[in-house]
Parts: sequence; C-alpha cells; structure tokens
Amino acid sequence: MQNGFYTVTGGMVTQFNRLDQISHNLANVRTNGFKQKNHIVGDFMGLYQQKRDELPLPNNTVEAAKFLNRSINRVPQVVEEYTDFKMGPVTHTGNPFDLALGEKNLFFAVETPAGIRLTRDGSFKLNDEGELVTKEGFKVLSQNWFQNHRAIRIPEDALSVHIGKSGRIEYLDQTAMEAPIYLDDLMVVRVDNLQDLKSEGDNLFAMPGKNLEREMHVATDTHQVYQYALEKSNVDPVREMTELIETNRLVEMYQKVMTTQMDDMNNDAINKLANVRA
Repeated sequence: MQNGFYTVTGGMVTQFNRLDQISHNLANVRTNGFKQKNHIVGDFMGLYQQKRDELPLPNNTVEAAKFLNRSINRVPQVVEEYTDFKMGPVTHTGNPFDLALGEKNLFFAVETPAGIRLTRDGSFKLNDEGELVTKEGFKVLSQNWFQNHRAIRIPEDALSVHIGKSGRIEYLDQTAMEAPIYLDDLMVVRVDNLQDLKSEGDNLFAMPGKNLEREMHVATDTHQVYQYALEKSNVDPVREMTELIETNRLVEMYQKVMTTQMDDMNNDAINKLANVRA
C-alpha cells in the first residue's frame, strides 16, 4: 500500500475529530457560560523544525534526511486540544439568582458527587430545602464551606435577596424591611493558569493533580459578581459554521485522494506492469 494512503487516512480522521469539536461548540451556542473548544493540528514541517532545534540536527545531513523522511510519513493528528476562556456576552435577566462574573479567571465553586468543581454558569436556583444550587442540583459553595460544610440556605421568610459585587449575600424580611440581614458570602475562585482546568461535562471544570481545599485561590477581595445577569456562551456561530463548511470540503478532498490512490493509481500500475512485451 502506498505511504500516501496512510497520510490521507490520517488527515481524514483528523477532520472527523474537528467535525466532532465544531458540532460540540455549535450544540452549546446557547449554554450559559460555555467556553468553546479548539484543536491544534500537527504540521509536518513544524514538527521537523521543532525537533531539529531540540536535537539539534544540521541541515543537509544524513541524520536530518532520515528524520525528515520519518516526519513526512507521519500522518496528520490533533496535537493539542484547548479551551478558549475569553468572556462571553453578559445579558440582564431580572432573576435574583442569576449571577455573572466580570473577569475570565473567576469561577463559582460547586459540590458534585465527584468533588468540588468550578463553573462559569451562574444560572442558580433554590432547591426544596431553600439551598442555592445549579440547574443540575449541585450545591453552590460559600467562603466558609471548608470550615462548616454548610450550604447557602435562603430563609423562607426572605422577601428579597441581594448579592453584592463582592459576593456578599443579604436579605430582607418582615422584621427588617430597611436594614439588610447578612447571610453568607459566595465562594469565588480565581484561577491563575486557566490551562490547568480540565472540562468534565455539565459545564464544569476540574483541576487535576491539585488539592482544591488547600490550593484553591479564593478571591475574597473581588468586586466582579453581578446579580440579575448571565454570561452567555463565547462561541461565535458564524465562525463555527464557516469552519464546518471548510472541514466538510476537506473530507471530500481526502475522499477523492483516497479514490485516486486506491483505484486510479493501482489500476494504472497493474495494467502497465501486466502489459509485458517481448
């Protein structure tokens, strides 16, 4: 089988991976706080240049030629998958339990069956016990969570709830119509290196290899919490649709090359080789 066939097959598989990633982004265009995923596809000459600089291998040598040949025969592949954490648009909702964060490095902390996770989706609600939870039912953590492990519970007699830019939660009831009553503070986490985060589905992020209780940087001095607002997805649907069309065309091109490799070239070789003249 020709080496080119392996390269074309690898290229097609890479485009299939791109299609999955683009479809995932488009499916989450309306998901609050969603961050789009992107792929980086390996480039043969780039790989060669990078490895040559590491070894290093001088140009026009036998060793360089051998490495270049091995690189050329290597199929295209997704060498890195990363998340784009740029801010999405913020919209006003009028819901007191909808919260947005004004800095891309800030996250809400929630308790899940797998442990503490981070999220940008601030569309919270109250469960049957009056606890502040996510749409999936995960408890939203307070700054004192590690000390008392108590959920943020809104009293039944609360007439209105105010959440300040620092994450301070206050409420009014019949006994204190003018003086707000302090309830708790939201845990807002600042992540210095966003690439440490790993997406786990349900719009949640984990930090593998880190003890969140000891290493999580709780932003106690932040003023970036906005009530009655939600951050929308940062996916650009026009760009994603353009890339979807481009990827589909690349798949069609690879299919034509595969047909040429397997049918036309092989038939031509067989006919010519079989045509033995005395």
